[in-house]
Amino acid sequence: NMKRVGFLLQVKKDKLDEYKKHHDAVWPEMLEALRRNGWHNYSLFLRDDGLLFGYFEAAESFRASLDGMAAEEINSKWQEFMGPYFESSGGRPDENMIELEEVFHTD
Repeated sequence: NMKRVGFLLQVKKDKLDEYKKHHDAVWPEMLEALRRNGWHNYSLFLRDDGLLFGYFEAAESFRASLDGMAAEEINSKWQEFMGPYFESSGGRPDENMIELEEVFHTD
């Protein structure tokens, strides 16, 4: 029984093209780690002002999926690599994801 998760992040406006380029070629080890930790059907959507909306179906919960990735060495490297692309008050990008409340769903 999957949990649908939506979250927001803010990409720096002057780094949008570079951010998109890196997501054309996400490291295979990172993709494997995501799959291992219950990030299914994962999509990212980017608005032209840098607002990033993420969606995935969690095997258990958003927290469990984040905690699983926190134990992955490759995730630490990816978060460090992607950190400069985000507006942030400190911390790694995956620690600044703002979870959204699901208010409607239909299949």
